[in-house]
Parts: sequence; structure tokens; C-alpha cells
Amino acid sequence: MNYHKYYPVDVVNGPGTRCSLFVSGCVHQCRGCYNQSTWSLDSGFPFTQELEDHIIADLQDTEIKRQGLTLSGGDPLHPQNIPAILQLVKRVKNECPGKDIWVWTGYLMSELTPEQQEVLEYINVLVDGKFVQDLADPALIWRGSSNQVVHKLR
Repeated sequence: MNYHKYYPVDVVNGPGTRCSLFVSGCVHQCRGCYNQSTWSLDSGFPFTQELEDHIIADLQDTEIKRQGLTLSGGDPLHPQNIPAILQLVKRVKNECPGKDIWVWTGYLMSELTPEQQEVLEYINVLVDGKFVQDLADPALIWRGSSNQVVHKLR
């Protein structure tokens, strides 16, 4: 998996202070997407064990307390991203108790493959649906267009 940006302290992409990872690869390529540079699977930088360890350490930091981890992109649920994303969310749940995990995806929850659904077992919130420019509304919380749904899983 590749990624474009990791923010160790983020207060925009989910509730509270968070760590946010923007991964590469998106098949949806929504018109009006603000993150078009993340569409290609080959763009960005390789996601390494070192970065994964860094994310865990940041989530465990007691000086700057984080509420959780945000995964966006690109699309964290792109089929080629699933192995690395699954490893990361499992590790966060095991090593960072009490931290929540939010995932943004262009896929609808109802159309997820079994492999994509496995990720849902470890996350707290899924924001699903493609960004639709004609339904864009800046007043919406945690989503860009009104067709997208915030699913509170746990």
C-alpha cells in the first residue's frame, strides 16, 4: 500500500484530536474530489512498518492525547489496500485500547466484499458513498455530500 500524507495531530478529519492517514488508490474518481492526487495506487510513498510503528506510538502518546485514527484517501477499502489496512486496524485495536477508528470510503457498506467487511469488525465508524458534487453541502458534518452516510458501528 502507498500513502500520501500522515498527520500525527489532526483536528479536522473526525472528532477530537486524531492521527490521520491518507492512502493511495481510488477507483471511484469522483468529480469534484478534493484529493485527486491520491487516485493512483502507485502515487505517494510506500507504507512501511516504520510508519505503522510511528502511528501506534503517536496513538499511545500521553503528552498529546489522541481520540483515535482516521483512514481516508484515496480509499482505504480499495482491494489492494485491504491487507495493510486490516493489519493496521487490528494492531490499533490490540495495542491502543480506547482509541476509535474512522474510515472514509467511496464504496457503499451494502456492496463491500467479505475482505472489506473484515475491516469493519475493527473500526468504530464508516463513512460510505461516493462524493457527488451536485449533492455537496459544506454544512454537513464528517461528509462532503448528502448521499454519504455516517455508520456508527460501535
